[in-house]
Amino acid sequence: MNRKVAIIDPLGAHGSSHHFYLFGQADGLLKNDVELSLYTNNETPSPEINGLKFFTFYKDIFKSKSIVLSGIRWIIGTVFSVFHARFSGISIFHFHIFYTNPLVLFNLLFVKIFFGKIVLTVHDVSSFSDSSTSSIICKLIYKLTDRIITHNEFSKLEILDLNVSLSSRISIVPHGNYTPFINIQYDKEKSREQLGISNNSKVLLFFGMIKKEKGLEILLSALNGVIKENPDVLLLIAGKPWENDFAAYQKIIDQNNLSEYILLHSKFIQQEDVEHYYCVSDLVVLPYKKIYQSGVLMMTLSYKRPALVSDLPPFKEIISDNENGFLFKTENVSDLTAKLNSILENEELMEQVGATGNELINTKYDWCEIGRLTKQVYQSL
Repeated sequence: MNRKVAIIDPLGAHGSSHHFYLFGQADGLLKNDVELSLYTNNETPSPEINGLKFFTFYKDIFKSKSIVLSGIRWIIGTVFSVFHARFSGISIFHFHIFYTNPLVLFNLLFVKIFFGKIVLTVHDVSSFSDSSTSSIICKLIYKLTDRIITHNEFSKLEILDLNVSLSSRISIVPHGNYTPFINIQYDKEKSREQLGISNNSKVLLFFGMIKKEKGLEILLSALNGVIKENPDVLLLIAGKPWENDFAAYQKIIDQNNLSEYILLHSKFIQQEDVEHYYCVSDLVVLPYKKIYQSGVLMMTLSYKRPALVSDLPPFKEIISDNENGFLFKTENVSDLTAKLNSILENEELMEQVGATGNELINTKYDWCEIGRLTKQVYQSL
């Protein structure tokens, strides 16, 4: 049974690669014969996917410094999007959630006024369990939602810890790959020249927004022990701090005289440059302390790079040690140091692991398969 679905996503391309997720999901759903409309903001470029109906009713919602003005623009965008979708015969509305606030609640309430069905992909479960978030808003959002999608078993269990009655409404649909939206750069010498990196360096890459949960301090603390065995190592940090002061990390760098072994690009990396950061890297390191799902990991595997990640449950659902990636004990500096030294000594293994990881990302995490699983959620309504 085919369904007409509206994905309503105010975030879109604002400050992240989330729009690639939306576009991959859209492509996968269309290939599974779902009639789809995507409503987002006007910062998001049209993906020009055959069959996708694309609308940008959320006009300039992130351009104003005024919270009130931004909120008004959000509400107007929601009203236009839901009206348009509902009067186009759409009854299923799919939202992506990274946080909870009254505007998110408004979106769901407005859909329910028009008797729509709601599917919610919860990207960040902590947004529902954070003590600073209104428990009333969270409870209402769950109450209004007809189906919930999480990316893995760990996230599902975290939600059930908050509300066990949601069990019958939760489905697991993995995060898809980035393969359709990236250009893999194979000329490492060219990329290293562009970023000012010596061809003789062994490059570790820490990529993405620098958040406290991502454990950069653990990697910095491990670097001293890595340098002793691999004096040609270079840690490339690419990403801007998010609700986080870099001063604490700089203190570790200064106290341990690490500056000459670190290249810091503390900024938002433009999409056209991302391929060069992955190309120059020998190993991508994700020393995270907490995570529900990592777009950086999926991006790494899509770029055919080997990844070393902490052994958190969401990572272990994807990564098998020494097969399609590498694992170390979470928040254990000595284990991370030993693992880095071991990996850097075996270039052949790194290449093999990168290839196996890329094969995995293009099969199990292909968007057509993701679309099939998502369509099953719609059909259960």
